[in-house]
Amino acid sequence: MLKCLIHVNEVERWSVAIGNIINLLNDVGDSNINVIVVSNGAGVKGYISCPEQGSGACLPGVMDVLKKMEELSKRGVRFLACRNALRANNIDEKELPSFVEVIPAGMTELVKRQAEGYAYIKP
Repeated sequence: MLKCLIHVNEVERWSVAIGNIINLLNDVGDSNINVIVVSNGAGVKGYISCPEQGSGACLPGVMDVLKKMEELSKRGVRFLACRNALRANNIDEKELPSFVEVIPAGMTELVKRQAEGYAYIKP
């Protein structure tokens, strides 16, 4: 079984990350790989509908990306959000979609997963 760890810490990289995951699953098959996406820093803004709180503007394509994330979660992809980054970006955990899991610290998760043999990918 392959193990892949995708790291997204810039909100602008979500579209690329989603495309990478779709291509990976289509190539090896959903049941042949474990994919975990860890988001920290500004990347956690990609988990909410309008990440630019107070500006009245959503990032272009964010709803499409969220829909794709949800579809990928149904295919077994796990989406994790760093609690420290959520706090730093003033995002309440209740704003997150139900498929997103909150973890205490993104950096710790990255280190642990790599120690478990996950291939690290940073789109």
